[in-house]
Amino acid sequence: MASSLTCTGVIWALLSFLCAATSCVGFFMPYWLWGSQLGKPVSFGTFRRCSYPVHDESRQMMVMVEECGRYASFQGIPSAEWRICTIVTGLGCGLLLLVALTALMGCCVSELISRTVGRVAGGIQFLGGLLIGAGCALYPLGWDSEEVRQTCGYISGQFDLGKCEIGWAYYCTGAGAAAAILLCTWLACFSGKKQKQYPY
Repeated sequence: MASSLTCTGVIWALLSFLCAATSCVGFFMPYWLWGSQLGKPVSFGTFRRCSYPVHDESRQMMVMVEECGRYASFQGIPSAEWRICTIVTGLGCGLLLLVALTALMGCCVSELISRTVGRVAGGIQFLGGLLIGAGCALYPLGWDSEEVRQTCGYISGQFDLGKCEIGWAYYCTGAGAAAAILLCTWLACFSGKKQKQYPY
């Protein structure tokens, strides 16, 4: 099977896929922030939440529904910062995934990834990693929303967790982006084979 990638390029393709998958899984999972409410564990992502309070009409009290799901609408996301974070991080994950899939196709298709294409792909990965990093940096700005304050003991604020903890999905998303910026961007520069010159 013909490949347009060098040995370094194959490592780049696999690492790119790993970074994209790590960031995308972390982005989709609602485990960026952990806390508790009404004695039940609660977790948040940028656009998803696990466990939420509802008013039980029969018992005339608030009870926790222990399910995970998306917010009903984009406007239902607790803060403007989290809405921006969702868009920015989603775009970054999309860019990383696009490059990763293109790189994997380069393992099987000859003359798909040239040195120039590899460098452009590295630039796109760098941009994708920066977008995800910006999303991760924006996320703590939403910790002062009412939903988060209810979960974090009413003492949380911007960049102040209160009684909450940062979850594994936040670290996972950030780690994938950091690896894409630091490793994949550099490896992409050496990924493509030198194009053959055809005399015409």
